[in-house]
Amino acid sequence: MTKDELGKWGEDFASNFLLQNGYSLVERNVRFKKYEVDIIAEKDNELVIVEVKARNTAEIGEPWRAVTKSKQRQIITVADHYVQKNQIDKNVRFDIISIVHNSYRTNLEHIPGAFDTLR
Repeated sequence: MTKDELGKWGEDFASNFLLQNGYSLVERNVRFKKYEVDIIAEKDNELVIVEVKARNTAEIGEPWRAVTKSKQRQIITVADHYVQKNQIDKNVRFDIISIVHNSYRTNLEHIPGAFDTLR
């Protein structure tokens, strides 16, 4: 599986995980300028912005570690634009779904409110 194929597969896998856990999907691959948000979902009257990171190994670290402060700022920029453009009046939460997928295993880690807890 190429890197792009793994990324698409990871977003599909994460979307299914969210649906199975009571989220409703609003949009995917939302762009603003040169930035992108992978998934926008809703649950419990909250707008949930989800960044998906999928890798085929965790040898160099768990995939969620790739969501740097710079990447977080980019995602927040897209989310701010989306909320303003669509006049959304809900709390906004930023989650990360980190996936390691290879022929031996598929491991998904969901980190709700990740931008508040990551350092």
